[in-house]
Amino acid sequence: MKLHLTLLLIFILSSILSFIDCKEVFTWFLECIPAFLGVLILVVTYKRFLFSDFTYFVILLHSLILIIGGHYTYAEVPLFDWIKETFHHSRNNYDKVGHFIQGFGPALIVREIFVRKAVVNGKKWLSFIIISVALAISAFYELIEWFVSVNSGESGDAFLGTQGYIWDTQSDMLTALTGAFIAVLFFGKIQDRSIVRH
Repeated sequence: MKLHLTLLLIFILSSILSFIDCKEVFTWFLECIPAFLGVLILVVTYKRFLFSDFTYFVILLHSLILIIGGHYTYAEVPLFDWIKETFHHSRNNYDKVGHFIQGFGPALIVREIFVRKAVVNGKKWLSFIIISVALAISAFYELIEWFVSVNSGESGDAFLGTQGYIWDTQSDMLTALTGAFIAVLFFGKIQDRSIVRH
């Protein structure tokens, strides 16, 4: 309980710091709203379904990545501007970190729910369905980005964040798919141990 309150406090303080002097309030709101809604759901359902500590750490990490992107906009995170210049990239690739965790985080959340509720029988089917759900979430998010951008004009461009790359949507989904694969294949056992301790 104390650990979970600490993680929640870190999230709240990070959100406040992220909002202060953020690049664009509209973009900040769009980038951070998934984290806010996710944490709200976790708080409301806390007594009914308590995740393992490992999964809560992953959720906090996911939220912090969103919050940082909201503060600067994904196309202008300073560290990734430096990486862009140093390694001669054509764009600021912080959004790929966001899409990687967009596959990684949801895969582990879904995995824990499925394992503890015994939703799927058989490990192979379990992994396939988890990865499919994570990819579906990524694809749905791309539709949201498209819808917001089309309906908000220039103010939605920073949220869309393609930076002129025509294959941005497809590479975003591939990055999320990679994150989901890595989560399931390399972090499943760590999560299982955390669930047992839970």
